[in-house]
Amino acid sequence: MTFNDRATPLSLLQTRRSGKPRDMVTPGPTLAQLHDMAAIAARTPDHGKLAPWRFVIVPDEARPALALALVEIQRAEKPDCNARDDEAAAQFVTQAPALIVVLSAPVVGHKIPLWEQELSAGAACMNLLHAAHAMGFVGSWLTGWAAYSDRVRDLFGVAPQRIVGFVFIGTPGRDLEERPRRELSEIVHQWNPGYGPDR
Repeated sequence: MTFNDRATPLSLLQTRRSGKPRDMVTPGPTLAQLHDMAAIAARTPDHGKLAPWRFVIVPDEARPALALALVEIQRAEKPDCNARDDEAAAQFVTQAPALIVVLSAPVVGHKIPLWEQELSAGAACMNLLHAAHAMGFVGSWLTGWAAYSDRVRDLFGVAPQRIVGFVFIGTPGRDLEERPRRELSEIVHQWNPGYGPDR
C-alpha cells in the first residue's frame, strides 16, 4: 500500500506515518485547513466532556518572534549553550510550513483523574496527525527540551497547562520511509487466567 492511498478510512489509518519537519515543503495547509484539523482533533475521547487540551496555531508571520523567544529562553535556562544551540532553537520552530502547539489543559480537582485528561490530550495530538494525513499533508509530533520548559509553556498557556507537543505540518519533500514496526506477537496478547506480569 502506497503512502498516497487514502481511498478508504482504513487505508488512511494504515498509511499514516510521520515525516521529518526539516524535509517538509510547501504548500502547507491554509489557516482555514489548520482550523479544520483542530476541529477534527477535538473529536477525541474526552471523559467528562472537559476538553482538556488547547491548540495554538503559530502563523507564519509570528514564527520569527517565537524563534527569538525560544533562543532567549534557552540562553536563560542553559547558560552553557552556544551560537550553534541558538541556531538550532530558532530553526526548530521555523521548520516546516505550519506549526500547531498542542497543550494539555487539565481541569484540576475534577472527579475525572488527571491521568485520563492527559491521555485525552495525547489522543488529540494523534487525531491532529490523522487529520493532516487525510487532508493530503504529512505531520510530525515533536517535543524536546522546549516542551518541558515552563517559560516556553508560558508563551502559549498557563500552569497547570503543559506542552504535549509541537506538531509540524507540510507537504513531504521526499518519499516517506516505513519505520520498523514491532511484530504483533510482541505487542498484542490474549488474556487468559494464567496471564501474568511477565508480559
